[in-house]
Amino acid sequence: MELFDIMRKLKIKSSFLNHSDLHYKIALSFLVGIGPRKAARLLSALGSAEAVFLESLKSIHASTGFPKDLLRGINRDAALALANQHVNYILKHNIDAYFYLDAAYPRRLKQCSDAPILLFGRGKNEVNAPRMVSIVGTRTASTYGTGLCESFLQQLIGKEITVVSGMAYGIDICAHQFCVRNYIPTIGVLGNGPDRIYPFVHQRTAELMMEQGGILTEFLPGTKPDRENFPMRNRIVAGMTDATIVIESKKSGGSLITAELANDYNKDVFAFPGNVGQTLSEGCNQLIRQQKAHLITSADDFLTFMNWNDSAKNDVQRSCFNELDADERAICDLLTSPNGEHIDVLSAHTGQAISALNVRLFHLEMKGIIKPLPGSRYRLI
Repeated sequence: MELFDIMRKLKIKSSFLNHSDLHYKIALSFLVGIGPRKAARLLSALGSAEAVFLESLKSIHASTGFPKDLLRGINRDAALALANQHVNYILKHNIDAYFYLDAAYPRRLKQCSDAPILLFGRGKNEVNAPRMVSIVGTRTASTYGTGLCESFLQQLIGKEITVVSGMAYGIDICAHQFCVRNYIPTIGVLGNGPDRIYPFVHQRTAELMMEQGGILTEFLPGTKPDRENFPMRNRIVAGMTDATIVIESKKSGGSLITAELANDYNKDVFAFPGNVGQTLSEGCNQLIRQQKAHLITSADDFLTFMNWNDSAKNDVQRSCFNELDADERAICDLLTSPNGEHIDVLSAHTGQAISALNVRLFHLEMKGIIKPLPGSRYRLI
């Protein structure tokens, strides 16, 4: 029997038991020496955020194998006290919380090993929309770059694609503003808390985004847009989408970091080539030259590669999903990339044994939903 169940049965008073579920979720981020990867291991072993705070350290050690010295130093009381400062604000201002174990958490991001345990959002964020793409680029975009961005997005109208970017100057805000004007769902990922928009000049755009998207961040209210936050922000931009598109970029900077992260997450990366010798084209050309991005010259190139041109076929496919059991849907949820996933990856993420997985993959193939690829990989048709 779990320790907190025993405590409740015996009616033992504990300050831990007075906290809400949100308290425990927020407090995870304040545990000393526990980052996203270790927090994910704790949740996997113990099953809930509450258990992390109510189980004995001895039991946690036995379940996770974490060193006893590490566990003695995590300071659960202090973490819960710090969480108290944020819970009321979040509830009062109707800020949404997306927890790692919840169905509402971005499923694509959850596949990334360094995914944050908790995200905060405002607006009508559809973080698990059927099709999601991140668009990134330089903060000092040229007229050519913003024109290319708008031309690309023009061809996405009506394709039921959600656009994700970072609310920064240049290509980011160009993408968000075009989406707002043309009713394309768009989500801005922040490098600060959900209580402010940075840069402030983009406040109005963020307000308009709330009706057909919104903002998302892993940072608690009150967190300032410090420099070190933005690389962390970039991993969410890369991880929560099916693909990343670099419109215009210098040879270093945030957009290249996002592209590198997307590659690390086995996401598809695309880049528009630019003139040789142009500073703002060096990053895109470099990605293409190093085979870290697919060369595209139009949205049609991208849609064809992603197999997103035939909306009717995808509508039929999504209607078929309603007939699948939970294990089959879990498999399909992982097959978001046109390059597919290896059976070992599917087994690791779904928790299904290879023998059982092979049977379900065969049934999905017979239903016309998935297609086997060379090298024990599978993808949605």
